[in-house]
Amino acid sequence: MHEDDSGVTKKRTLQLPSMSVPLSSHEMGEVELSCLAYAKMYLHASQFPRCSVNGLLLSSSAAGGAVCITDCVPLLHTHLSLAPITQLALTQVDVWCSQTQQRIVGYYQANACASDSSPTPCALKIAEKIFEQCNNAVLLMIDGEKMFPGCRVPPIVMYERKDARWALKDKHTIMLRQWEETCSIVNQLFSSGDQALLVDFDSHLDDITKDWTNQKLNAKIMELVSPANGNV
Repeated sequence: MHEDDSGVTKKRTLQLPSMSVPLSSHEMGEVELSCLAYAKMYLHASQFPRCSVNGLLLSSSAAGGAVCITDCVPLLHTHLSLAPITQLALTQVDVWCSQTQQRIVGYYQANACASDSSPTPCALKIAEKIFEQCNNAVLLMIDGEKMFPGCRVPPIVMYERKDARWALKDKHTIMLRQWEETCSIVNQLFSSGDQALLVDFDSHLDDITKDWTNQKLNAKIMELVSPANGNV
């Protein structure tokens, strides 16, 4: 929940994206976002619609060139600005990435207020920390106001590190290949209630038997992405 300057309390309303929208255009294709990463971000936000949520963006590609976001790790849905928990999560994810030939290339966040897709001080601080290790790191904010049927582009706002600050990336868009198919997959996951399968680091801390790497959910998404299901 979030109270704006007028005193009106708002919450983010999460709805499924359209099944028939085309890919957003891309001029330079500097950032590519996989179906797996997008689906998990979407499910994370939908699992906690009244909360701000955040997570880390991962890449399995080598450093340099375009940023290919192949996966994400959902982190928190409470106390996003609590530094000790964030540091613990960053450390564990970094160790896991080194074991799985991945690297942290960015940060995502959805604010509790649907009309607010601006990076918070917490988002900027974590993105800055990632930038220290990855000089083409990206900061993605989920735009709650665009999460509705018929939206022509992915509901994501991208920021880049430019001139010693994080600036809105207004000339380049995210490449999300097979946008219609990605929407269809998200619809299937959502209709099946699979957002309940998603485990963020917060939930793992409450119950350490829960897998924050989300191998079960990953397998389900990749099965839906499989050419055998006609989605690619």
